[in-house]
Amino acid sequence: MNLSDLTGDELTKVLAALSNPHRLRVIAAVAKERNYVSRLARELRISRALLQVHLRKLESAGLVSSTLEVSEDGKAMKYYEVVPFALNLTPGSVIALAETITIATDDEAGQAKGER
Repeated sequence: MNLSDLTGDELTKVLAALSNPHRLRVIAAVAKERNYVSRLARELRISRALLQVHLRKLESAGLVSSTLEVSEDGKAMKYYEVVPFALNLTPGSVIALAETITIATDDEAGQAKGER
């Protein structure tokens, strides 16, 4: 993933995913080697449930990918690895990407929340 591949909306999703210290630690860990949830949770000393929340956010932002594999004993194991990325933000790139951000009107935002 490169900055030139992103829209403003996608960039905000990536930056939001990177803004959490737990997610930065997850990226650092899976950048060293692909890993599965249980082992990664032990290494990072966080619960599997919390780790899975962070992994979903990172995967949704396109920063990690997963593959489901079956172990020798028949267990399904989901492995995660980093998707290579390079984000060189400059004032010029922010100007260009800001033009592609979708801003909901107050009416649209209220409807998205189920309000009328």
